[in-house]
Amino acid sequence: MLLERAGFARDDKVIAVGDLTVKGPESRKVLSLFYSDSRFSSVVGNHDLALVRFWKGATSKLKASQESTFIELRNGSGHLLEYISSLPSYIELDAHVVVHAGLRPGIPFNQQSLDDLVELRTLGADRTAREGTPWYEVYDDPKVALFGHWPATQPRRGKSAIGLDTGCVYGYQLTAYIIETDEFLSVDAKRTYDALSLNKTR
Repeated sequence: MLLERAGFARDDKVIAVGDLTVKGPESRKVLSLFYSDSRFSSVVGNHDLALVRFWKGATSKLKASQESTFIELRNGSGHLLEYISSLPSYIELDAHVVVHAGLRPGIPFNQQSLDDLVELRTLGADRTAREGTPWYEVYDDPKVALFGHWPATQPRRGKSAIGLDTGCVYGYQLTAYIIETDEFLSVDAKRTYDALSLNKTR
């Protein structure tokens, strides 16, 4: 529905802000689309990374939702796990940079911590905390950061950052940002896939 509303055409591109997996009921279908259609690309999200780390033996534990997704993908979909492991931590465009979670102000993109790129919310000791100074309120760079990870009912805005996660999985909206026109497009979620409230999400 969102792509139809945007008038998605053969020469257009979609860049997702990560978490192609876990956050919804059809991870395999989503990954298959991104894997097979060169118009679609994505950065890696924290849930995607958790699956990769488990698959490669770097961690021995997954959350319940991650575990069910891993089982779904492992059974006959090894190429999709390979695809997730190939996702970049950021994608640099002419005037924008796409990340899943956040960027430490003043640090070059290629020197950012992977864990910050997939988990950062605030600039205190705990990168995952919701209390404290949001990174995007401080971040000031010529390239505008487009990010997800921290859902809200409206896109989050900073001087040089735009948060696009508007809580579709929690029953709110799915939002796209059209770079060429500086325009937001949103469609309502078909249903609530996860009953957690926005202020309790990971």
